[in-house]
Amino acid sequence: MAREDDYTIEPDANLRGANLRGAQLVDADLAAANLTDADLRGADLTGANLTDANLTDAILKGTKMRGAKLGGATMPDGSIHD
Repeated sequence: MAREDDYTIEPDANLRGANLRGAQLVDADLAAANLTDADLRGADLTGANLTDANLTDAILKGTKMRGAKLGGATMPDGSIHD
């Protein structure tokens, strides 16, 4: 049963500045998503696919990212994850 806080996000999604604080995004496919300036504090991205995602200036404090795929992602500091 879907809950009110469940999300369906398409790859290449434009989530610039989105408030995803505390979002449950376990195993979400966020490949090439634009998450620039997004607030992901306390979000659960365990196992999420963030390949080639743009996380520039995103707030990741307390974000769970265990097992997340980050190859090619632009990190909050502007570096590229290899």
